[in-house]
Amino acid sequence: MKRYIKELIITLIQILVLYLLPLLSGVLDSFATVVLIATATLFLALVLGVISENKIKYLYPVLVVVLFIPTLFIFPQVSALIHALWYFIVSLIGLLPGLIFSVQSRKK
Repeated sequence: MKRYIKELIITLIQILVLYLLPLLSGVLDSFATVVLIATATLFLALVLGVISENKIKYLYPVLVVVLFIPTLFIFPQVSALIHALWYFIVSLIGLLPGLIFSVQSRKK
């Protein structure tokens, strides 16, 4: 369990982002909420790609989608299912530069 502590912390932050930011949609419009979640997901995936040394990090984009699906039932928006695809793509885009950066830094 200690081996995956970095990944667990990033996952907990992602859970907070996915479940708490939609509560602000009363203050923000829904587009701004989606952009904030996507930006936070991109940043968290980038950080995970850089700091994680375990192969489990490759499952992070799938984990983001799995964590997002219950929000469709908590905050009922059937049209928001497409956002799962966007968050998958954003987390994949964030993970790739992090992986490249971590590989380059390990070679030095």
